[in-house]
Amino acid sequence: MNLDGIAAIVTGGASGLGGATAARLAKAGAKVTLFDLNEEAGAAHAAAIGGLFARVNVADEASVDAGLAAAAAAHGTARILVNCAGIAPAIKTVGRDNVPHPLDAYRKTIEVNLIGTFTVISRFAALLAAAEPGGEERGVIVNTASVAAYDGQIGQAAYASSKGGVVGMTLPVARDLAQLKIRVMTIAPGIFLTPMLMGLPQAAQDSLGTQVPHPSRLGKPEEYAQLVEAIIANPMLNGEVIRLDGAIRMAPR
Repeated sequence: MNLDGIAAIVTGGASGLGGATAARLAKAGAKVTLFDLNEEAGAAHAAAIGGLFARVNVADEASVDAGLAAAAAAHGTARILVNCAGIAPAIKTVGRDNVPHPLDAYRKTIEVNLIGTFTVISRFAALLAAAEPGGEERGVIVNTASVAAYDGQIGQAAYASSKGGVVGMTLPVARDLAQLKIRVMTIAPGIFLTPMLMGLPQAAQDSLGTQVPHPSRLGKPEEYAQLVEAIIANPMLNGEVIRLDGAIRMAPR
């Protein structure tokens, strides 16, 4: 799919993997709408790349519907969706003093990372279904899982569960949407230099980077964005999860 003039939506698009993806798609000629809860960062990034910002909570159906309506009003029917919105709590199943994992924290992680991803997918695809195919396909959806879906570490029970769900739904959703000529792919990133990691001391960042076999460093958000663009361009990529991780397999902690 040629991105020039194509409407695209990136959730979690204010910064990190989503921010880099939004910038790359815009540079390729796409009309990008950023969904995020961070209004200040989202509006600034949208202005910088010539896109649109919409304050959207992916875990809220009405918020998603309003964001999609705003995107369509500004750019027309979106044919590209990249789901990067997510949260990553670190809580053990049983914590200090034998306190069990708070269910509200577990539930929120599932609601944002898994249910939020599916909510945006289903509503995006329903709107796109009415559009004419652009050649042999109508559109492309790229989701974000994590290597934690396979190698979840201590304290990642909720996060790994949510990302495992994203991995698990990739093929069935791709099969569901095949009749609509919409492709569905998922990327499972390893350790990337996101805003959360950027807050760590440089020594800590370097230490994390040495865990990656090759290249022995943290991944760059631009490298995630590069893979998104490659997925969009290749019509035979469908229903699969790609690990983007420098061959890392996460240790227990």
